[in-house]
Amino acid sequence: MKTFGTHNYYVYILTNHNKSVLYIGVTNDLKRRLIEHNENTNNNKEFKFTTKYNCTYLIYWERFQWIDQAIAREKQIKGWVRKKKEELITSFNPSWKFLNENIVDSSATLRMTGKEIP
Repeated sequence: MKTFGTHNYYVYILTNHNKSVLYIGVTNDLKRRLIEHNENTNNNKEFKFTTKYNCTYLIYWERFQWIDQAIAREKQIKGWVRKKKEELITSFNPSWKFLNENIVDSSATLRMTGKEIP
């Protein structure tokens, strides 16, 4: 997922099957992080928000080159009301399709279809 000399940081939004709960996170490896969220839920290893609410479905992500940009964006989105978060998700993913398979099966999908922030 990383190209030599580049940095990849992702702000992402997960939801549950009913799309009633939103979880916002940041990572430097979106594929690995999605697998970890899924493993935590399946194994119920420890209490975490995503485990409690079964938030394992990726519905939104943005790529950043610098971690400070990603963290600032994560905090910004977390501060929004639910309606504004829903508008952001819908602008990126109008049908709120679960994107996990796209990311886990092909890292190239990130560069081709994602919202990249320089």
